[in-house]
Amino acid sequence: MPSRSRLPLRLLVPIAAAALLAPVASSQSAAPPVKKAEDEFMNIQVLKGVPADQILPAMQFISNSLGADCEYCHVRGSFDKDDKEPKKTARKMITMMNAINTANFDGHRAVTCFSCHHGSEEPASVPTIHPADWKEPAKVPKPASMPAAAALLDKYAQAVGGAEAVRKVSSRVQKGTMTAAEGRSFPIEVYSKAPDMRASYVTMDQGANVTAFDGKAGWLGSPGRPPRDMSAAEAEGARLDADLSFAVDVKQMYKEFKVTPAEKIGDHDVWLVTGRTEGQPPLRLYFDQQSGLLVRLTRYIESPLGRNPTQIDYEDYREADGVKIPHKWTVARPLGRFTIKIDETKTNVPVDDAKFAKPPEAPKP
Repeated sequence: MPSRSRLPLRLLVPIAAAALLAPVASSQSAAPPVKKAEDEFMNIQVLKGVPADQILPAMQFISNSLGADCEYCHVRGSFDKDDKEPKKTARKMITMMNAINTANFDGHRAVTCFSCHHGSEEPASVPTIHPADWKEPAKVPKPASMPAAAALLDKYAQAVGGAEAVRKVSSRVQKGTMTAAEGRSFPIEVYSKAPDMRASYVTMDQGANVTAFDGKAGWLGSPGRPPRDMSAAEAEGARLDADLSFAVDVKQMYKEFKVTPAEKIGDHDVWLVTGRTEGQPPLRLYFDQQSGLLVRLTRYIESPLGRNPTQIDYEDYREADGVKIPHKWTVARPLGRFTIKIDETKTNVPVDDAKFAKPPEAPKP
């Protein structure tokens, strides 16, 4: 399903960790009309009427659920063609999935592609046999009492340095290395600037891989391809990492927070705090029970077919100008992971807004 400009779809989100709430539009200005999938892409059939910027997250969800890449269904360079049987099958499966949810779950998305595929191109129909070294997961005992969510969020803000110190940070520049799952490492530079601006530049063999959010919108760039705008769902994710005061601001990001016990993460005993607002996917925050620092964050990108998860594990907290920040974090998604290790951090230094601006598109031939 290529765009009408016939640029190829790019389903893999470039390297970056990102985040949460999109800004509320002013009531004084009318929102621009939402483009539908069939207006932007060719040969749309079962996803007609879906907002155009939800097509990439939907394709990513299929890829995550089947453990397959784009070319499993699509013809390279001609995404609109129906030459491959898996693409025709996918349409039937989406129709079947929608019918099951409509008939049995009042239209709620209870059954998805992953319900049957579990990361395999073929749906699972036979129960798996446990491997010889399998062990039953340890059950987390329910504590006699649990702290309030507000208390844990306040403890987190204090653990990183307190609201006053956090608010003093207006910019941050970090340099280090990004290591992919296969072991290859590349230099990375991360630029952050208040309010809500963030860009990461990974210098790869072919050029820079960029993920940027300018405070209002985000864009993604990779070597040899024109930059593309983030979808609305991706931009909702990009705002979280861009918030230099996240430890203080997170308390106002959701209408309610709930605390539950969770399994240990590495050597950490943790509390799980889940933030929820009706109509939005949840945000899961795992806090070390002793230090109060954030150990793991799990967020989701909505698509018409299901939620795409991103998990970020934080390590090596060090103080930088009065604020404790992680100098190592690992971003994991269904089809891969990478680790960023920071060697140098500078706070409250000048950062040019051009670092976050999407470059102009080259003139079309």
